[in-house]
Amino acid sequence: MQPTKVNEILQWLGTASFMVMYTIMSFFPDLHPWNIVFGALGGGLYLIWSFRVKNKPQTITNIVGLTICLIGLFRVWG
Repeated sequence: MQPTKVNEILQWLGTASFMVMYTIMSFFPDLHPWNIVFGALGGGLYLIWSFRVKNKPQTITNIVGLTICLIGLFRVWG
């Protein structure tokens, strides 16, 4: 598979994960902490993408976001 196709797939999967996260947060708060799980998944996918395309600002954003999600999950399930 071409690298550009992999990058596109990573971005779309990350986007889909974030859409699920926002949907759960907005309409299904009783499903907490699954919103955090999908946020972490989206952040992880975008982190992989940002490393691949060497986008440093996005890499930093995703590292911080993923760290916050993982701390939140640890607090819930720790």
